[in-house]
Amino acid sequence: MSLAKMPDQHPQRPETPRKNLLENKALKAILKSRWFPGIIQIPVLLVFTLIVFELVAGPSAAHDNFGTAGTWVLWWPIIPIAFVLLGRFWCAICPFGTVSDWVQKFVGNNRPVPKFLRKYGIWIIDLTFILITWSDHTFGVVENPRGSGFLLLLITTGVIASGAFFERRIWCRYLCFLGGLSGNYSRSGALELHATPEKCAKCTTQSCYKGNGKQAGCPMFVFPRTMDSMASCNLCTNCIKACPNDSIQLSPRIPTQGLWFIRKPKFEESFLAIVIMGIVFVQNITMLQVWEEILKKLENFVGTTNYFVTFTITFIIAMALPVLALFASSYASKLANKRSTIENFARFGYALIPLDLAGHIAHNLFHLLAEGKSVIFTFMGLFGMQMHEQSTAFVSDSTIQILQFVLIALGTFGSIYTAYKISKNNFNAEGKTLGSFMPFAVLSLVLAVINIYLFMLPMAMRM
Repeated sequence: MSLAKMPDQHPQRPETPRKNLLENKALKAILKSRWFPGIIQIPVLLVFTLIVFELVAGPSAAHDNFGTAGTWVLWWPIIPIAFVLLGRFWCAICPFGTVSDWVQKFVGNNRPVPKFLRKYGIWIIDLTFILITWSDHTFGVVENPRGSGFLLLLITTGVIASGAFFERRIWCRYLCFLGGLSGNYSRSGALELHATPEKCAKCTTQSCYKGNGKQAGCPMFVFPRTMDSMASCNLCTNCIKACPNDSIQLSPRIPTQGLWFIRKPKFEESFLAIVIMGIVFVQNITMLQVWEEILKKLENFVGTTNYFVTFTITFIIAMALPVLALFASSYASKLANKRSTIENFARFGYALIPLDLAGHIAHNLFHLLAEGKSVIFTFMGLFGMQMHEQSTAFVSDSTIQILQFVLIALGTFGSIYTAYKISKNNFNAEGKTLGSFMPFAVLSLVLAVINIYLFMLPMAMRM
């Protein structure tokens, strides 16, 4: 549901001088090298293969399995941090993307993207992300190495099929649940790729998108000249290599800046942002030591001990409450700016991404720092060395908690400031900045308080 046709003017980002990191000759040489990013893709693919093998054929207990530790204790906590620092660069070296590229190269039919995927791909991503999270808790995917292995093999099958039939990285752009997450997070990241308008205006080749005889075009269906966010760019550097006019620039930017000037806000993207908040709540609640007590009360209330039923109820509530809260805030903003509730929902939902990101990192920080040594121990276990009696923690729980609070504080500030910038850029001329902004500032504070409260409670370990 794009708002591109709404009557208000789209916010225009002020053109200010931006530092071009490609002015560094060494960095530019690396990014334009034919070995990049392949020199990183191969080791990542080999590690992925080892992890899948361990999940499928290794120890059945999660705390003994290197695949479980490598996936859920190391990779999953680190990946959102990578999105902040490097945007969607993970997607450029992701083993799924690499497999898709190879399949496409040797047996691909390169059919065009189906229209329904272009139109509804983000909704498929939203639904897939919700279903995977629900399945994890219902069927114990994370705690069960075989379940994690099956999930990765299922995704690999989808990747191979999409690469065999369709052009470019259709899976990464329109179907990957992690791609949807990375797209949202990368909007607020610290890197920005953009073209030079003056040079692009004179270009007739469009090699950055189409490619040339030596270099493939953009695998993510992005035209750098018109790209207004980093949501779909995976920094593969194809456009940098293919551009004959040296138009492409890579610039650092203030985190969250990419959220201030969304020209075509989409309801489905804001919906994903607020749903992620609910998912973080679910992840936190079900890992609390008081979860069993909460579960017993819920079982008594609904009259069943079936975990499938009780968790599904909890899951739906955790998803619904943040969504309803954003709708309520959007309606309150409507009273000030006279835009529709749906339009405010779509426009201001992006403001919650910094707090989403902070909550996601804060939750996974517990696993990374409290269980991080399990990655080392299980890797050593591959060679017959057992170290089960040692602590898996890098730092104390109190230190982790302080870091979590700092992250939530930063995320809250980022969300409030982003809401202010969105309001100012869209409603300042009408004198409606404050009234449009305040409901979302209050919502950010409420969500922050809930996060902080949950992080104050003792959490159970994953391994």
